[in-house]
Amino acid sequence: MRMRRKKNLEERLTACSDYLIECNNEDLHYENAVKEQKFIDFESIFRNTNRIMLEIGCGKGSFACTYAQQHPDVNIIAVERAANVIVTACETAMRKGLKNIKFMKCTAEYLPGYIPENTVSELNLNFSCPFPKAKYAKHRLTHKQFLDIYKKIMKPDAVIFQKTDNMHFFEFSVESFSQNGFKLSNISLDLHNSGFEGNIVTEYEKRFSDMGLPIYRLEARL
Repeated sequence: MRMRRKKNLEERLTACSDYLIECNNEDLHYENAVKEQKFIDFESIFRNTNRIMLEIGCGKGSFACTYAQQHPDVNIIAVERAANVIVTACETAMRKGLKNIKFMKCTAEYLPGYIPENTVSELNLNFSCPFPKAKYAKHRLTHKQFLDIYKKIMKPDAVIFQKTDNMHFFEFSVESFSQNGFKLSNISLDLHNSGFEGNIVTEYEKRFSDMGLPIYRLEARL
C-alpha cells in the first residue's frame, strides 16, 4: 500500500532543508548507486570532529532525535528513503533545536557514495523491514551486500546494533553477520525482560512490545 503524499510536502522539506543532506537517488539499481561519489565533509557540516553514529531506516526520527539529545558529543546521520516520513523526522529535530543531527533521503545502497570509508563509529538498524519472502532476502539490511557496504564505511572498532521484532529476520541476521566476519555479542531474545539499561524505545518497538511480542537485539563487530 503506497503512502499518501503529505500536504505541502515540498514546502515542508524546504523549511527544514538545513537538516537535509542533498542526495541524488533517482537510480535505485544497486550497481549504479555509487558511481557518483559526493563524500560528506562531516567536520564542515557539524563544525567539529566528534564521532559519527549512523541510523539506517530512521522512520519519523524518534530514536535518532532522542539519541542526539542524550549524546550531544556525537554527530548523527539518519537515513530514510521516504520523503513523507523523513520530513517528520526533520521537523522534530528542528523543533527540538538539535545541532548534532542530519538526515539523508536515500537508500542504504547509496551510502558508499556519500560516507567516506572508515568514518562511522556506530551503526543502528532499528526494526528494518524483514522482507519475509525468501526471494526478497537480498533487500534485507543484514544481507551480505549491505554488510559489505557497512564494512567499508565503519571504523575498525565500530559496532552495529540491531533490534527487531521478527524472529526469522533475526535468525537470518545472526547467520549473515557470522558468515561475513562479524563477531556477535550481547544477544537478547527478549530485550525488555533482559535487564538491559539505556535502551531507547522506538515507535515500532513500543507497538510490538505492547502487543506482548519479544524484542530481539544483538551487537556485531568486525
